[in-house]
Amino acid sequence: MSDTGCPPEIQAILEASGLGFEVVECDPADAETAVFAEKYGYALEDSANCLLVKTKTGAEKFAACVVLATTRLDVNKRVKKLLGARKVSFAGADEARAMTGMELGGVTPLGLPDGLPLWIDARVMARPRVVLGGGNRHSKIVVAPAIFDFVPNVEVFEELAIPLG
Repeated sequence: MSDTGCPPEIQAILEASGLGFEVVECDPADAETAVFAEKYGYALEDSANCLLVKTKTGAEKFAACVVLATTRLDVNKRVKKLLGARKVSFAGADEARAMTGMELGGVTPLGLPDGLPLWIDARVMARPRVVLGGGNRHSKIVVAPAIFDFVPNVEVFEELAIPLG
């Protein structure tokens, strides 16, 4: 663990980017997006969730998806088509931990395993800043979406997510 509260490999990505960033420490009980945003004074419109999805049929494939907290990932249409599968689902906590080394509620799109596709909804890229998981349940990262220029395997998609409401 670094002195910033996020894992060293994630801190290295942030520092190498040259972008300004802030690591916000939080109570692990407050790691869920809506709870964190309300308790620590961040807008849901700036909060982004990193979700791990997988195929349920055919060859096993995974992808990480980043969507704003004001949207929901379009798993049944968009993700299914992108993965080329008849059925897809969210990876379970054990699968997410095994694949990323991170706990649900703290998964960050920074420092994911090589070869894991990282799909980002275009709405995320339109924000001036985003609040991401810190790689653990006791920190969040506030940074410009330009951070994704420094992350491998990134593809940005229009309408990867559907607005809530």
